[in-house]
Amino acid sequence: QGQLTESGGGMVQAGDSLRLSCVSSGRPFSSDAMGWFRQAPGREREFVAAISPGGITHYADSVKGRFTISTDNAKNTAFLQMNNLQPEDTALYYCAAKNYPVASMSAAVYSYWGQGTQVTVSS
Repeated sequence: QGQLTESGGGMVQAGDSLRLSCVSSGRPFSSDAMGWFRQAPGREREFVAAISPGGITHYADSVKGRFTISTDNAKNTAFLQMNNLQPEDTALYYCAAKNYPVASMSAAVYSYWGQGTQVTVSS
């Protein structure tokens, strides 16, 4: 079992930055692959970024060059640094973990999910 808790969302203007955090508890964080997904109203949940325990990262084309995923094993925490935010980034952002050390862009393979943190970007 395990629990993921996201924080760091908020309301910002276009061009601003936010840093999301995801604290993992009850799981072997250092051997989990971690992912960030988002869901806007009326849309499907979509992949944002993922990282393997070895540091291999994957990004959605829409966020490449603007978002950075990272982890801190000492704090059992995954981060999503989001720069140059745009209104189309507005969504509920979810953290996810999978107990296999390969990062994936597919939400279906992640077994553990947080409750989400809202990011709203105004123009």
